[in-house]
Amino acid sequence: MLIEHRGRRPVVPESAYVAPTAVLCGAVVLGERSRVLHGAVLTAEDGEVRVGSDVVVMENALVRGRAGHPTAIGDAVLVGPHVHVNGATLEDEVFVATGACVFPGAVAGAGSELRIHSVLHVNSVLPPGTVLPIGWIAAGAPRARLFAPGEHDELWQIQEALDFPGTVYAVPRGTPMRQVMARQVAFYGAHRDDVTLGGPS
Repeated sequence: MLIEHRGRRPVVPESAYVAPTAVLCGAVVLGERSRVLHGAVLTAEDGEVRVGSDVVVMENALVRGRAGHPTAIGDAVLVGPHVHVNGATLEDEVFVATGACVFPGAVAGAGSELRIHSVLHVNSVLPPGTVLPIGWIAAGAPRARLFAPGEHDELWQIQEALDFPGTVYAVPRGTPMRQVMARQVAFYGAHRDDVTLGGPS
């Protein structure tokens, strides 16, 4: 399904494949021979999603682009099933396994691997060739530190300064949830004006 959002339409080259149950919404640009499988959603909210060549976005993955944090996916990248990539950069030859999350402002360096259910935190940089183990969290810049599950106190010493609420919601930490959600409801309300274009030709 192709959808025009905020006046921008997806761009799909002839060599690409988009499954009938996948969704490309807004300023999404696919590279040559890219594959977007069933249930995957690539949505350019108010910023672009750019996908390189020879990329596979697997079933039920979510890839989101935003104005302050567009998403850029390099060449020869695998985005696994149920992966969440939000306003981040995946450089060439990155492997993102099932259920991993990559948050706004993050960069996964070339040839890195994010294994099952791992997390690359906001504004963090995973150096090229780094393996983020199953369920682990990477946080920090210019070189992320890797944290095992259960290392919450150690992680928080770095995570707090990365400013998740400011980066993701543009609000200071401690902003009441009603205020956060009022902003989110207004932002996503822009989808009421979307135009469904049908499937790729």
